[in-house]
Amino acid sequence: MPINVLMPALSPTMEKGNLAKWLKKEGDPIKSGDVLAEIETDKATMEVEAIDEGVLAKILVPEGTADVPVNDLIAIIAAEGEDPSSVQASGGAPKSASNGEAKAESKPEPKADASAAGQNTTPGGGHMSYERVNAAPEGAQPGATPQAGAQAGSGGRVFASPLARRIAKQEGVDLAAVQGSGPHGRIIARDVQAAKASGATKAPAAAQAAAEAPKAAAPAPKAAPVGGAPAGLTTDQVKGFFAKDAYEEVPLDGMRKTIAKRLTEAMQVAPHFYLTVDCELDALMKLRETLNGSAGKDKDGKPAFKLSVNDFVIKAMGLALTRVPAANAVWAEDRILRFKHAEVGVAVAIDGGLFTPVIRRADEKTLSTISKEMKDFAARARAKKLKPEEYQGGVTSVSNLGMFGIKHFTAVINPPQSSILAVGAGEKRVVVKDGAPAVVQVMTCTLSCDHRVLDGALGAELVSAFKGLIENPMGMLV
Repeated sequence: MPINVLMPALSPTMEKGNLAKWLKKEGDPIKSGDVLAEIETDKATMEVEAIDEGVLAKILVPEGTADVPVNDLIAIIAAEGEDPSSVQASGGAPKSASNGEAKAESKPEPKADASAAGQNTTPGGGHMSYERVNAAPEGAQPGATPQAGAQAGSGGRVFASPLARRIAKQEGVDLAAVQGSGPHGRIIARDVQAAKASGATKAPAAAQAAAEAPKAAAPAPKAAPVGGAPAGLTTDQVKGFFAKDAYEEVPLDGMRKTIAKRLTEAMQVAPHFYLTVDCELDALMKLRETLNGSAGKDKDGKPAFKLSVNDFVIKAMGLALTRVPAANAVWAEDRILRFKHAEVGVAVAIDGGLFTPVIRRADEKTLSTISKEMKDFAARARAKKLKPEEYQGGVTSVSNLGMFGIKHFTAVINPPQSSILAVGAGEKRVVVKDGAPAVVQVMTCTLSCDHRVLDGALGAELVSAFKGLIENPMGMLV
């Protein structure tokens, strides 16, 4: 039986991936554990291993193809004893294209059912998804005429690509009256554009509304807020506010799309409130200098570790969560999940976005262990080599902009986490101590809290515990 190779789900939230590179070519023998391809997710490029044996008979999605939906058929493996040349892809292998639209339309029509019997999938792991089939899928019958609307005779369903549906909605084109030219009569973008040009396929609802509306009446424009554009504008409408030579268009990559989507949802769904404290750093800086000075040397003569202020911040946040256990929790819609150990994410800026790798059991780890883990995470984050399990989850995060001279800011909570600590720069300030002015080094920190999990008093208790550990850092060593 031939084996269908599907686009894998490399993380629980992954919906699409880019097929960056095939590491095997058609006709190559495949063994379990062989690396078949490199898949780009919104966060990283990952090598994907085979979990079956055979011969790579057909590559259906060429390398370089972007936004391939999870569980789309991307290749077929001929099982042991089968003739690879007899294995045919449904509709034929996609042809390479010179633009994103052609590539998107060239994907094969049938999607393998993720729940089909015999499927072996490992979401979030490093393996391809497979589906055993009793026979190779049949190709499109030669000379077959696409049905109008590509209804395929089953319940009147219209088969159309997402791009075709979007264009049809924008232009008021009735998909049921469009003849598809894609595989199995699927409607693709050029079919909608051709129908629009013919002027004979206005969507019924849009046509009726146009007929009923007074001809002389024009829709009232949306009122624009002061200094800005009305919400819900299209790309072309936004561009219309500016001179064409005033800007450069930067396409969105998967990471930027995901950041925009998730953090917009976070601000809309999670009720944020903010708690700000000033933490004195003098004792911490002295302890840091002492510990770094006592670090042993490795075989190359370099210090075994070099602690940063951020390492102390991570450790203090981990301990604070365990000292205020009610705050060591996340929202799960119909309940709250409370954790036994602290998992602290740390924002790492990279070109075009950021990663938030998670220090697991931060409450139990030594400062030197946290320091080593963070150096490794930061290096692999910038190379986009982190594994999904290394940046997913966590209860809280730390975002430190002190190195940029930022004194104070607020950060957006990263779901499903329930808080995030924004850390500013340490600076010399004059304060009153024992009735007299004194100069101390102070760092301003602001905790963003999800009010569904943390009430004001609970958030204050957490941030107070953090402040106490920062100002009395010896407590982190015992």
